[in-house]
Amino acid sequence: MDNSPARGTRDLLPATVAVRDHVLARITEVYHRYGYQRIETPALENIERLSGGQGGENEKLIYRVLRRGLDETVAADTPLDDLVDLGLRYDLTVPLTRFYGNNQATLPQPFRSFQIGPVWRAERPQKGRYRQFYQCDIDMLGEESVLAEVELIEATAEALAAAGLAGTTVRVSDRRFLSALAASVGLPEEAWMGLFITLDKLDKIGWDGVRAELPGRGLDGAAIDRLQESITGLQGGDPATLGKRLVDAVPGLPDEVVADLSATADSLAALDGLAWEFDPTLVRGMGYYTGQIFEITHPASSGSVAGGGRYDRLIGRSLGRDVPACGFSIGFERIVDLIEGTRTGEAVAVLYETDVPLSVVTGTARELRAGGRSVSPIRRRGKVGAQLGRLEEWGFTSVVHLRADAAGTPEERPLGGR
Repeated sequence: MDNSPARGTRDLLPATVAVRDHVLARITEVYHRYGYQRIETPALENIERLSGGQGGENEKLIYRVLRRGLDETVAADTPLDDLVDLGLRYDLTVPLTRFYGNNQATLPQPFRSFQIGPVWRAERPQKGRYRQFYQCDIDMLGEESVLAEVELIEATAEALAAAGLAGTTVRVSDRRFLSALAASVGLPEEAWMGLFITLDKLDKIGWDGVRAELPGRGLDGAAIDRLQESITGLQGGDPATLGKRLVDAVPGLPDEVVADLSATADSLAALDGLAWEFDPTLVRGMGYYTGQIFEITHPASSGSVAGGGRYDRLIGRSLGRDVPACGFSIGFERIVDLIEGTRTGEAVAVLYETDVPLSVVTGTARELRAGGRSVSPIRRRGKVGAQLGRLEEWGFTSVVHLRADAAGTPEERPLGGR
C-alpha cells in the first residue's frame, strides 16, 4: 500500500506546524485589534453555489462530491449534474456570502469578519500552490465608503509584518477604472476581459509583448498608443496628484471613482512605513469584483502574498438585495513558505539523567513554564553532543541539563552556539 499523502497534499512536520501556528497567532492578534470577529463555514457547499459563475477560473478546479445513495454503477450517458450535489469550497468568499445571507439579521453593522481554514482546488501542484491549502480572509460587509478598503489594507499589511514578513508592497487599482479605460479606447464591453488579461501580463512580457497581443484583442495602432500613454502616465508619481492624473488619463472616468481612489491614496500615504502604488494594470481574476482591487507583493514571491477587493453584488445572490462588501485574503501557504526556518519562539528542553527524581524533573519544567515558554522534559540518551544536535533540529532553543550529582541550580544554555 502506498502510504504517501494524496498528490498535491502534504503531511506537516512539527517544525512546519510551529511556523504556521506562529503566523496564524500573529495575524489573529492584529485582526482582533481591528475588531474582526472569527467565524467558521463548512468545507462543503452546494455545487450550484460554487459553480454560479462568480469564481472565475477557479470554478474549473472544483472537487465535486457524489450524491449519497447512488448505485454502484450508473448509465454511461448520465449527466454529471445528476451525480453531484456538493463540492469542496475553493475559497472562503463564496461561503461567506451564504453565511451573511443566512445570519445578517443578528450580525453587527458593518460586520467585520475573519476566517481561516482549508480550501481545495484541483490544480497542478507546484511550490507555493497545493490542492489543499489554507486561506486567511478578512471582510467588511455593509460599509459603502472606502473606509473598508483602507482599513483592510492597513490591517493586512500590519498582520503580515507582525508575522515576520517585511519588505512588502501594496498595489491598488479599480475595476471601474479598468472598464472606463477599455471604453475610452473604443472596445465593446464583451472584449474588456481580453484586454484585462493582456494588461495583467505587463510585468512579465513588457510593453513589446503587450502591444503584440493587443491587435488580437480588437485594438488598432492608434488605440494601443492611447492605452499605453494612459497607463504609463498613471504609474508612479505623487499620490497627492493621483486624482488629476486619473482624469487626464481617462476623461470619462466617473467622479465617484476619482474621489474614491483619491481618498484611498490620501489615507495610505498617511501610514508610516507602508509601501504602496497605484497599478493601472492590476486586474485580479475573480468575476465578482465591482470596485477597488488590491494585492500585496513580496520580492521573494513570484505571485502576490495577499489579494482582494470590493464585491458589492455578490451577497445579493443569497440575500436578494445587494450589500456593500470588501475583502482581503492572505496567501497563508506562501507566507509560511517565505518565513519557514525562522524561529517562532523559545522552546526549552529539560534534559534529565535517569537517576534524577521525577519530582525534580517536573518541578523544574513547571518553574520554566511559568515564564510562558514551551518546556519539554526529555531523557538523556547516548552521546550528549549528538543529542543536543537533535534537540536543535527539533526546534528547541535552549536546554537545562539535570544531573543527580549536580550542586546548585542547573544552568540554562542556548543551543547551537547562540
